[in-house]
Amino acid sequence: MPVGFLTDEQRRRYGHFHRTPTPEECTRYFHLDDTDRNLIADHRGDHNRLGFAVQLCTARFLGTFLDDLSDVPPSVVSLLAQQLSIEKSDCFNEYSASRQRWDHTGEIRRHGGYTDYSDPIKQFRLMRWLYALSWT
Repeated sequence: MPVGFLTDEQRRRYGHFHRTPTPEECTRYFHLDDTDRNLIADHRGDHNRLGFAVQLCTARFLGTFLDDLSDVPPSVVSLLAQQLSIEKSDCFNEYSASRQRWDHTGEIRRHGGYTDYSDPIKQFRLMRWLYALSWT
């Protein structure tokens, strides 16, 4: 039996930017530390490095990956480009349309220990766990 734990509004808003992140959120979720920089440095080309950084930080902030990277606020892209010393943040548009971005989601999942719940077995286990929680 599925458990409905999100309201319709929460379900609609999940996994999307609905406003530009605050300065505090930018500091917490969009700051690149040395570990991030080392991971990003493994990618060739400004467009791949910037795109990877955007996806890495967006997954931290939203808890999921965006289907449409054009939803990322330009200020977030600019902030990350600045941290990576990338002068032309418009190279992000090239990345957004590339197939490479999908490969990077797998790498980010492995690095961050994120679980992909599109696997039916994992969905079943999650639903069983949520159902069990509803009885406690």
